[in-house]
Amino acid sequence: MSAELARAAGPVGAAGLAVLLLAPARTHRLAGLVAWALAALSLAVYLAPKGHTAVLAAAAVAGVVVAAAGAVLLLRWPWLLALAVLACVPARIPVTIGSTQANLLIPLYAVVAAAALALAWQLAQGDVRARELGPVALPLAAFVGWTGLSLAWTQDLRQGAIELLAFYLPFGLLAVALARLDWRRRWVLALFGELVLMALIFAVVGVEQWITRDVFWNPKLLVANIYAPFYRVNSLFWDPSIYGRFLLVAMLALLVVVLWTRSLQIVLAAAAAIAVMAVGLVFSFSQSSFVALAAGVLVAAAFAWRRRALLLVGLAAGAFVIAALASPNLLHHSGGLNRITSGRSKLVTNGIKLAVHHPVIGVGIGGFKHAYGKQQHLRSKEPKAAASHDTPITVAAETGVPGLVLTAIGVHSLFYNAFFEDPMVWAAFGLAALTSRQHKRSQPPQLDRQVEPERQQEQRVDGRQPQSTGERDMERLPEHG
Repeated sequence: MSAELARAAGPVGAAGLAVLLLAPARTHRLAGLVAWALAALSLAVYLAPKGHTAVLAAAAVAGVVVAAAGAVLLLRWPWLLALAVLACVPARIPVTIGSTQANLLIPLYAVVAAAALALAWQLAQGDVRARELGPVALPLAAFVGWTGLSLAWTQDLRQGAIELLAFYLPFGLLAVALARLDWRRRWVLALFGELVLMALIFAVVGVEQWITRDVFWNPKLLVANIYAPFYRVNSLFWDPSIYGRFLLVAMLALLVVVLWTRSLQIVLAAAAAIAVMAVGLVFSFSQSSFVALAAGVLVAAAFAWRRRALLLVGLAAGAFVIAALASPNLLHHSGGLNRITSGRSKLVTNGIKLAVHHPVIGVGIGGFKHAYGKQQHLRSKEPKAAASHDTPITVAAETGVPGLVLTAIGVHSLFYNAFFEDPMVWAAFGLAALTSRQHKRSQPPQLDRQVEPERQQEQRVDGRQPQSTGERDMERLPEHG
């Protein structure tokens, strides 16, 4: 497939996803889904290694069969989607085709394909639901659309195509599919239980790795641990920071239970689980995860204790300073902020310069490494020293000011460029929209509760019986003929 067609496929796929997010008409959404699928297929053909047609074709046929079977299950039990997504989050499968090696979320992509087929079936059968993501739909559609359009001018077409195909297109559809679920308390509790159980297993594995000094999957981490003053673990994940992020999500979910439940048994069980996860988090040595956890705890405390949370803020600030001073980087390194932050300070500074030099439209999605290396006169086209560790700066550099303005950035992404690449972020978009719909349904309109007693009182004074809502609506209809 030619590069020109690949550059066109990115904007088409992003536009299709934007239509799926925003369009109210069922036919328009179905057309957007078709555009999404065709663009994804085109990008996959462009990225596929040459000379392995038979293997790739067989894999594609097997994938379609698995996706179709999964779609049948999702149409029967929709909440299996959420459970399957969570189960597949850490499952990166090492794949080698020819000289190309990658660690891909293949099980999760199979789930996304099943969700896409299920959504297509529902739309074809007359499903009229729309704008499932609510107020998030518009900014998210604008961001995805602009990011996909930037593939037309990106300085690294291959990396940009990977970003769209591996993250933005599949996870954007995943957010829509999750937001379409109906609220079911038992399924939500099952999802919460799955999250806690997985986090406990990962924490135990991480502790065992630290004790035995043996990590899985990632040979780069093995080499880094040889020369580092501390030993980092990744549990069953590829990256220690992603492992740490998963643990902190589970810990914050348990913290909410601790703050709002009245059962002492539940509080003790949740506290014990948090303690186990905290030990696992420590051995990840993920600075960004520690900061994100602190921010999450402060937000939860602010909701629970209001003004009394200010005391906790002070204590947390003191604890953070102590932890920072006792961190391995400070104890074993000297030489300024760049050494303390493992080189990230320099990356951030140069990344800001790159964004300033391309303020309007950026260097295009996936073009950060190439443009960074060119700016800093690095020899390789994709130098390792150009790896970004900050989502806002990466978004600003690749998509310009419009992309940065339309981005909702989490605390973790300030230190680690894996915000929009993390399926849990997109899943959170969908589940948050689902929860918001349920919250609105559970609250009766305030106006009706105030006006209705007054109206009934007036009707009793006049000697009339209270009218039903349907009768009142009939009286308001204009007369004809």
